[in-house]
Amino acid sequence: MSDWIFAFVHLFVLVAIIAYAFVLLAQGNTFRFGLIAICLIAYYFLVLHKPVKREIERRRKTKN
Repeated sequence: MSDWIFAFVHLFVLVAIIAYAFVLLAQGNTFRFGLIAICLIAYYFLVLHKPVKREIERRRKTKN
């Protein structure tokens, strides 16, 4: 149960950060938008990319 809570809290925070970045973009603050976008992309590749690839592979194996 705690894994689900952890995942949903992080998903909510990620969506909130993306929404905030687009609010900044709408206000014309492209530098902050770009900074947030670069940090989110780096976070994905440094932290999430490997587990996502593993989960995709695991689901493919269980499907076959």
